[in-house]
Amino acid sequence: MLTSAAAQTFSALDALLFRYQQGDAEAARLLVRQAGPILFRTVTPFVHDPSAAEDVLQETWLRIHASRHTWRSGEPALPWLLAIARYTRIDYLRRAGRRREMAMEALPEPPAPATDPGIDHLLQGLPESQREILLLLKVEGLSLEETARATGSTIGAVKQKASRAYAKLRSIVKAAS
Repeated sequence: MLTSAAAQTFSALDALLFRYQQGDAEAARLLVRQAGPILFRTVTPFVHDPSAAEDVLQETWLRIHASRHTWRSGEPALPWLLAIARYTRIDYLRRAGRRREMAMEALPEPPAPATDPGIDHLLQGLPESQREILLLLKVEGLSLEETARATGSTIGAVKQKASRAYAKLRSIVKAAS
């Protein structure tokens, strides 16, 4: 369930995106200010280099600008924005993976993973799709429907991934104790 402040943020984003579609430059600036941190939090858990995360965020804003006419007024803006960020991130990771594959012979062995039992360590133990679902549901506070729309999944698939993520986290915590 959304808090009152979260609901106001969502409706404010909807209004800003509508004004941005109409060519309001001030609305574009405010949209970047309000949605930027949310989009950045969507990118950073998967793109570990801060400079690259900034690049992905910039590319996301370029894509939002180019496709702003496709957002339908009356639909929630945040899932639409998050879907663009998600696909931009996926494209970046594919490109980075190809570059990494070509340069693997020149790289030394990676260091052993840290044994810090913090939340970041726990989330790293999850598959990317499950981690993304938990971040959208629990950190960003999106509903199941909004998360499904943002990830291009069905509500049933979101529920299933969340359930599997919770089970995996329980097993990780149980094994650590």
